[in-house]
Amino acid sequence: MNPAFFQQIEAILHTERIDAYRKDGADHKLTLARYMLNMALSESLYPSLQFAEIALRNAVHRELSARCGTNAWYDSPRARLTPWQQTKVTEAKGNLGRNRKPLTPGRIIAELTFGFWTGFFNNAHARTGIGAFLSRKAFPHAPAAEQYQSRLDRRWQDIRDLRNRVFHHERILHWRDLDVRHQAILEIISWMSPELHDLANSLDRFVSIRSGGLNPWTGCVQNHWPKP
Repeated sequence: MNPAFFQQIEAILHTERIDAYRKDGADHKLTLARYMLNMALSESLYPSLQFAEIALRNAVHRELSARCGTNAWYDSPRARLTPWQQTKVTEAKGNLGRNRKPLTPGRIIAELTFGFWTGFFNNAHARTGIGAFLSRKAFPHAPAAEQYQSRLDRRWQDIRDLRNRVFHHERILHWRDLDVRHQAILEIISWMSPELHDLANSLDRFVSIRSGGLNPWTGCVQNHWPKP
């Protein structure tokens, strides 16, 4: 690979980001191949992460609407939101108001962050009882042994951590448990909707990209980048 060409790539992507892929002294070709593989792995996880987030949001919305007797359950004391969640609802309404959007339940629900939804399974909601309620209701196809707030909290924390790294373009290819985490995403989708799991599985390319390893990307760098 032409060193000057790599230097231009490094400059536009930023040295600190590239450095994460050459900490063991990898040469230019291997460093860029690792970067490309990481990007491909992140891309392959996007469908399952998106399905998991949307399914969780809609399942919680469905069950709390039924519990509170209104689609605007976030305003009901029966939802027992934590102070942090109440703040997030206020912020969501404020964002919509500033953009002159109507404060409909659908818009407010869509405005709330992933952390808001996974927060229903943390220790605060173990005390309110909402965590236990949603653990049963929102995951109707989960094994009984998995319908516990504490177990679901750990799963969603792992998924959120991976999701944040993927969405912020951070390195994941070095994670030894990446295959396990990928399967955990698909599994938790199946607990909410077997049909959605089938759709997610049909779109999933993670296994093929993971098993292919670095070879396709080193070949790409070797064959298509300028020579000295």
